[in-house]
Amino acid sequence: MDSLDIERKKVAVIGGGLVGSLNACFLAKRNFQVDVYEAREDIRMAKSVRGRSINLALSYRGRQALKAIGLENQIVSQGIPMRARMIHSLSGKKSAIPYGTKSQYILSISRENLNKDLLNAVEKYPNVKMHFGHRLLKCSPEEGMITVLGSDLIPKDVTCDLIVGCDGAYSTVRSHLMKKPRFDYSQQYIPHGYMELTIPPKNGGFAMEPNYLHIWPRNTFMMIALPNTNKSFTCTLFMPFEEFEKLRTSSQVLDFFYKYFPDSVPLIGEQALEQDFFLLPAQAMISVKCSSFHFKSHCVLMGDAAHAIVPFFGQGMNAGFEDCLVFDELMDKFNNDLNLCLPEFSRFRIPDDHAISDLSMYNYIEMRAHVNSPWFIFRKNMERFLHAIMPSTFIPLYTMVTFSRIRYHEAVLRWHWQQKVINKGVFFFGTLIAISSTFLLIRSMSPRPLDYLQRPWNWVTNFRNTGHVSLQTPWSY
Repeated sequence: MDSLDIERKKVAVIGGGLVGSLNACFLAKRNFQVDVYEAREDIRMAKSVRGRSINLALSYRGRQALKAIGLENQIVSQGIPMRARMIHSLSGKKSAIPYGTKSQYILSISRENLNKDLLNAVEKYPNVKMHFGHRLLKCSPEEGMITVLGSDLIPKDVTCDLIVGCDGAYSTVRSHLMKKPRFDYSQQYIPHGYMELTIPPKNGGFAMEPNYLHIWPRNTFMMIALPNTNKSFTCTLFMPFEEFEKLRTSSQVLDFFYKYFPDSVPLIGEQALEQDFFLLPAQAMISVKCSSFHFKSHCVLMGDAAHAIVPFFGQGMNAGFEDCLVFDELMDKFNNDLNLCLPEFSRFRIPDDHAISDLSMYNYIEMRAHVNSPWFIFRKNMERFLHAIMPSTFIPLYTMVTFSRIRYHEAVLRWHWQQKVINKGVFFFGTLIAISSTFLLIRSMSPRPLDYLQRPWNWVTNFRNTGHVSLQTPWSY
């Protein structure tokens, strides 16, 4: 495809959030004419930002995507490294569980600041136009047309060669594709909600150790805390909705926190806890799967529009960013041919994004329950040991997901194989220890352990000589 043909191609990116703005940068680098339509106002001009504010955990996949557009160093410099989980027990005892090796860490990043930086990067491309306050009304991929509604409240038809749906978990683009034959879709609201609280700075510094993701695991619910550059921590309480509904008064909230998170109350402050808890109701979390991610050569879904996931593996943004990077790599491979690139993107990406969706569900159980188990700690230490002695053969699941670009579904397959190896190894050594212990016990009970090997023959000899059998035990000597 020649450069003049590329210049003529117009791309409409629906959604100016994290994935939409990153995608606009990738597409602009290819000299497409890019128009980004965002329903909200420009968050750089807004007095307050509505929507999700859960802190983001930036890891290797997301960093590689940012590196491809030259933003990695800028974004990383604004993050706070988290090298381990810090587990807070009911007694107040704290214990660290490293994420990987000493050189491996994830970064606590502000969602708002990252979105602003990406929008600033988008606007540096002369072939990109941003349209804030423009809501998508209609999407007609076959006709290469979208209809948007701006602040003038007059619907406007826009023609384009490619529609890129990056408009989130409740995607309007996806809702139009759902009407197409053979488009599969499923969604699941988990029975848990989340609520955000804040631990303010203490004496001008962090109130807790800053380079950790703090977790208060309580089996059926948990609270986490991520550090911010202003020395505060953003706390998120994840809990079943029925438990939230039981906390109706300030005294009930305080009693609940003193019972389950006693060391957090002085850090948050009783008055702030009473006020912040009732500012907003608990928010829902949805998991979305669909297939395929494209429609012919005219439309493609990325990020939450294609695969909204729960936040418990810290991979929602990273998976969305990797979507953009994979699509860009496929555009290189197929020389910008959308007829080849879009089907291959769906074929390649669907099993991976479905896999990370399932892993995120699993990791919630691990974070709120398994981390309390000595058996879990033992297995984690065993995984780190095996990885240290066989780094290319045995790689912990978290390392594969967070610190590499091993495909998500391949990481799951490899993890299941490794779990079988560990289980068989534990069973083998457990059996060996049991047999050895039994042998030593028997040996300690008998001063002549070799008699056990001679005794059956003695029984036979004695029977021949006397006509009866004398069964002697070790303690009969």
